[in-house]
Amino acid sequence: MNALLIELLTEELPPKSLKKLGEAFAQGIAQGLQAHKLTSASSVVSSYATARRLAVHISQVASTSPDEQRRDKLLPVAIAFDAAGKPTPPLLKKLAALGLTQAVLPSLERAPDGKTETLFYQHTAAGKPLAQILQEVLTETLSKLPVAKVMFYERDDGTPVHFVRPAHSLIALHGDRVLPVSALGLQAGDSSKGHRFHCQGSLTITHADKYANILREAGQVMASYSERRGNIVKQLNALAKGDEIIAPDALLDEVTALVEWPAVYECHFEEEFLQVPQECLILTMQTNQKYFAIRRNGKLSNRFLMVSNIETHDPSFIVGGNERVVRPRLADAKFFFDQDRKQSLEARLPKLANVVYHGKLGSQAQRKDRVVLIAQALAADFAADEGKASRAANLAKADLLTDMVGEFPELQGIMGTYYALHDQEDAEVAQAITEQYQPRFAGDALPTTKTGTVLAVADKLETLFGLFSIGQMPTGDKDPFALRRHALGILRILIEKNLNKIDVNTLLAASEKGFGSPNQNEPELISFFSDRLAVMLREQGYSPQQVEAVLPLKRFDTIAEIPKRLAALRMFSELPEAAALAAANKRISNILKKSEGVPPPINSALFQEEAEKSLFGALQNVKPLAEKLFHNHEYAASLRELAALREPVDAFFDKVMVNAEDLALRANRLALLAALHVEMNRVADLGKLAS
Repeated sequence: MNALLIELLTEELPPKSLKKLGEAFAQGIAQGLQAHKLTSASSVVSSYATARRLAVHISQVASTSPDEQRRDKLLPVAIAFDAAGKPTPPLLKKLAALGLTQAVLPSLERAPDGKTETLFYQHTAAGKPLAQILQEVLTETLSKLPVAKVMFYERDDGTPVHFVRPAHSLIALHGDRVLPVSALGLQAGDSSKGHRFHCQGSLTITHADKYANILREAGQVMASYSERRGNIVKQLNALAKGDEIIAPDALLDEVTALVEWPAVYECHFEEEFLQVPQECLILTMQTNQKYFAIRRNGKLSNRFLMVSNIETHDPSFIVGGNERVVRPRLADAKFFFDQDRKQSLEARLPKLANVVYHGKLGSQAQRKDRVVLIAQALAADFAADEGKASRAANLAKADLLTDMVGEFPELQGIMGTYYALHDQEDAEVAQAITEQYQPRFAGDALPTTKTGTVLAVADKLETLFGLFSIGQMPTGDKDPFALRRHALGILRILIEKNLNKIDVNTLLAASEKGFGSPNQNEPELISFFSDRLAVMLREQGYSPQQVEAVLPLKRFDTIAEIPKRLAALRMFSELPEAAALAAANKRISNILKKSEGVPPPINSALFQEEAEKSLFGALQNVKPLAEKLFHNHEYAASLRELAALREPVDAFFDKVMVNAEDLALRANRLALLAALHVEMNRVADLGKLAS
């Protein structure tokens, strides 16, 4: 056993893909060797990835795979031997392919294979050398890397190569021994290169275990992606001096992929640019220059941090260069902002007719009109001002025609709010233009204003209703219009804002007003909402049985109440009486399904058995309070009342024959069970909890 190192040195790799490439390279090699039992349970896999290299270090890798006991299937006996019992040409050919002679015939095993008697050859296969296995594993791993676009190039000797970037060298070391493997036209050796600017010449890796240290000390390369990222965060925090660093994960990951020896420097821009909305400045610095903006007390500062691949005692040249580069970018943002404010949002509305929304759903102007009608229809149910909701919906898409949003589509809605305030629109109307897109992703904030809440739901409803009406539903993992996200956004708004008066019918009716007609795929849309809600609830830790108990389509009109019912059901399932009541409820459901017609009203005078009298009395005692608690949305307390029914229910099924010969008596007992079934299933279908 010894350590194994594989390194592929390349031209600069795509920074947005580097993290995944590094992980896939390391996992592919490690899993391939593990499949051949070359590693042990204590083997440690270390992944390395920089702008110019992919590498993996695995401790404790065997030089040879273990011998393997094998049982190879040869041929059916009827084909392997002729009528005289002699081996046929097909069998002899099979043996020859395995390097065997007729001498092994007596040792071959005859055993059934399904309905056919078959010959098997049992033997011990010698282990394979590491180099042979590694060659297969390395080739397969490189072919399966998550590469979006492959390059084609030729090596100096004319060898054609397909890979994400041109590769220059390959290292394959087992301890201090070079393994004779090849890849991408390269033969493995023990030579690498250090930092492009800080290190001249080649570096010899003398042992697999010394790789990271040699690169760090002699090559000035921090090979570990995670270590490099942590180092950048540490330097950023040190220079921020307590101020807030705007460092989204995607930016940190990309910057980490761009450098091999990170050095963070502080830069500044002119304060006059702070007149531009901070979102614009932040986005242009992040998108175009990969800079980290800084906020102090919630306001953007005119200083920013940049990550360089060069460490120097005098960074003035680097700092000055980056300050000169960012200046025209910020000037462009200021120009867009100033130009956009010369024309109001309302004045831009006619031009929405020239912007195509969807080939079958018309222009953005037509879409805007539909959202206005939906928002107006929903306003009262959301306790929102209809005039404000209508105005916000009318202006919501106007910022799509501005220069700033044309340059930075991520700012749609945000810029609409700034421009609406500049146009002296109502503050809540302006805020709603930003809030229409919330929540943008899982965990994102919800709209804070009533107008914004109405607009956010109306905008998402228009998308869902419209695309479902033309048959553009998600299929499998394909969801090009993000309809799942839209549905989850509506569900989150209704649930988290406790809008329990708004049901599915309310949403569909408002959508129909917007489109002027019902949706032919309305059942599919309702089912889609139901499926999204089920997924959401399961992700919150509820079991499929619990979710199914509260989410049949007939009960889906109470969206905001469903999580409350689930929480109550979880509490109920912990009661000692829960299992018995669930089983009884399932039994009652089955009995009622087999009965014909609607049971008549309960006639207490027809009761004969003490057990049915007792159950009727218990039901009468429980029903008033349980119903009151249910209508007050106190679902847990309502379910707790059912615990008192366990003993009389058990006694009823032990001592009472439901399907009595006397038809009147049978109908009365079915009526009692039907009343009990209604009471037990107000909050949820308890029978779904029965195993």
